[in-house]
Amino acid sequence: MATLRATPAAAAAADGVIEENAMAILDTSGIKEARDLDDDRAAFLDAVRSACLASDKPSPPSWRMYNAVFQILQNSSSLELTMASFHLLMELGKQYPRTYLTDSGSRQAVVVVKESWSPFLLGNDVSCGEIGASTSQLDHLFDSSRFSSLIEDMAETTSDINANNGIEHIKNIVLLQYLVSTLEADFVPRNVVYKESSHWVIIRESLLQMLLVSRKLGFKTLVKNSMSLLLNQYYREVENGISSKEGSTNSASDIDSFLTVVSFEFERNALASVRKLFIMVMNLDLIRKEADKKGLTSRADGIRNPIMDVVLDELTYNISYLSPFLLTMEWKWRLEIILQYFSKYCGKPAVRTQRTANSQRDLTLENVLSLFSTATTAKSIVKKMGSEVAQLLLANAYQACLSVEGDSGKDNDTTTKIGTTLLQISESFVSAFQNLKKISPNIEITQFEKEALFTAATLTRKLKNEPR
Repeated sequence: MATLRATPAAAAAADGVIEENAMAILDTSGIKEARDLDDDRAAFLDAVRSACLASDKPSPPSWRMYNAVFQILQNSSSLELTMASFHLLMELGKQYPRTYLTDSGSRQAVVVVKESWSPFLLGNDVSCGEIGASTSQLDHLFDSSRFSSLIEDMAETTSDINANNGIEHIKNIVLLQYLVSTLEADFVPRNVVYKESSHWVIIRESLLQMLLVSRKLGFKTLVKNSMSLLLNQYYREVENGISSKEGSTNSASDIDSFLTVVSFEFERNALASVRKLFIMVMNLDLIRKEADKKGLTSRADGIRNPIMDVVLDELTYNISYLSPFLLTMEWKWRLEIILQYFSKYCGKPAVRTQRTANSQRDLTLENVLSLFSTATTAKSIVKKMGSEVAQLLLANAYQACLSVEGDSGKDNDTTTKIGTTLLQISESFVSAFQNLKKISPNIEITQFEKEALFTAATLTRKLKNEPR
């Protein structure tokens, strides 16, 4: 068999046999017995793995082969086949990337294999690599509307404790994980090149950008459902952590079903996928903001609200979401959200135009703490957002600052958002809490805030006594 694959003609013939098997499997889904169909699908996945990954001279899968594996992922009622097709797609994506970096003189360049198969059907991307593909061969691919519906379904299932978190829910989680990984594999190389070249068109043509600007997508709804998914999963993890401590002696018979346990583990992956999606969109918005300032964008690029605007609206109207949502984010983005939250209450809002965008300065943590430098200035902010919210945000911002200081790989952008030294931040943080106490003498300070305050006071003394 290995000898036959040594020649291109033989390889093509082998691929043709696999494609014929794929079509037979997919066309007889309503005729064969379930066990026979599952056996055929498992054999097909093994054949694709053998030809495209495990062979001495592997060849890239054809459009139909990729497409068939993706359909098996969606249509299978077997957990084993779901996971086998998912892992095969992930491995094929790494072995045969659709978007990748290559050296081009002194810089890197992006290479996009546009004719290759993709799980997305966006804009002009109609999977043209398959000549003569019929509608029935494309209706299982994901456009913006279907992607949004997937997240909505997952959010509803996760929020309903009585929902059946069986194979369908696990399948949705795996689908989301694969789709987000596909978006990431396309966006990350483009982002690398954009940082070197500032060519907006590289980002404009990304799968993520095309997904989000589609008229089929309700962007606010997508963000709200994603937030709901993050929050529900966060609450479940906290609850599970508490129940694990309280009931560590529970026997296996106390577990409702194997699938429920497996589902919970998979939901951690869903949490990670949605967080990745959030971070990619926030990065995309920062790039778009920079491109706007340089006059590189136009209405043809699509218009939508930045994700941060939608997030802040939700957190402002649902204060109870604030603390848990911040905890779902890594420190860099936690700090960004906090600064953006404060910016809603600092000064008079200005109408942003292309001309004024260049003169706008982003708020830093140093700027925020200066708002609490006296009881009078602190009082004006507290009137708008409340003492409890101000304390919570400041404590989280200080924790993020400490995380930045302890990160050897910190980037200049994040350091700029802090604005000054750790000593000055620590001093200002202690002062801010003292002024908040003057305004609201009876306000309660949470354990988290007490620990942040103690750390700031200790560091202030230590850093002042260090020799310069």
